[in-house]
Amino acid sequence: MAETVRVVVDAMGGDNAPGEIVKGAVMAVNSRKDIQVILTGREELIRPELDKYTYDAGQVEVVHCEDVIETAEPPVHAISRKKQSSMVVGMNMVKRGEADAIVSAGNSGAILVGGQTVVGRIRGVERPAMAPLIPTENGVALLVDAGGNVDARPTHLVQFAQMGYVYMENVIGIRNPRVAILNIGAEEEKGNALVKETYPLLKACPGINFVGSIEAREIPHGGADVIVCEAFAGNIVLKLYEGVASTLISKVKESMMSSLRTKIGALLIKPALKQTLKSFDASEYGGAPLLGCRGLVVKTHGSAKATDVRNSVIQCVTFKQQGINEKIAQHISGKDGKNDQAYKRE
Repeated sequence: MAETVRVVVDAMGGDNAPGEIVKGAVMAVNSRKDIQVILTGREELIRPELDKYTYDAGQVEVVHCEDVIETAEPPVHAISRKKQSSMVVGMNMVKRGEADAIVSAGNSGAILVGGQTVVGRIRGVERPAMAPLIPTENGVALLVDAGGNVDARPTHLVQFAQMGYVYMENVIGIRNPRVAILNIGAEEEKGNALVKETYPLLKACPGINFVGSIEAREIPHGGADVIVCEAFAGNIVLKLYEGVASTLISKVKESMMSSLRTKIGALLIKPALKQTLKSFDASEYGGAPLLGCRGLVVKTHGSAKATDVRNSVIQCVTFKQQGINEKIAQHISGKDGKNDQAYKRE
């Protein structure tokens, strides 16, 4: 029988909390028997939502937390002052080994700060990195870093490449994933000072399949499986990606409804179009992991619906069962990372 993976779900985080968050958690436990969900938040709000569904009560636990970290709160202030918030309580459970992972749709900055200061880093990791999956023609690519380190150093980017390589090979199942550094051209001599200094380090880094530079326009075409960058550029790529996608979908729908003829055509192509659009939905794979933390911290987007939450919880199971933290420790140290004790307390 598979080991049970304990996942904290921040029931108060996100625009659709607690309704969609609780629903997604129930969907996760109903889909697999090797998951135990711990819902953190205001019990008086969570229980009525749970009462709407049928599920194995042994797979769901509620931990009451009085405080909630709001979306607009300053991250450092929120983490340090709101010790009894649903997010901080959940992260402390991961830190103490009472849970394997935490999923939250809440304040992005607070998740980043809490991941580093509460959960803590794997030994040897200089900076954890936010790593969302983005859709491509060939499936998905991992963008790392997309939110954590806007002033990264070359050594940080090398570790991002190593962690991203481990994640894509073991969680997504891409054998020997291609790693590229985000650049303004394909030539080795191009780029800013950070890229120019990092390129030869990646080229000489053992244990990864470095394929050189990648321009932003090549990312949607599947030019690489892991895109390495500092968070300022990465976050711009991510937000532009999301904006262009939503605009294109909106314009396609508008065109289809513009006349009787296009409406008839829309009915004919609807099944194929729906399948195509689904293939460009990276949320099918879960949320964005904060790679490099001693326990798994997953950020799902603020407007997450139940399906997004379910997929993020299931993603945690794969992460745990594949021993991703131990493999990251091994890559970073260059030796057997199993003795590094990814969950060792400082």
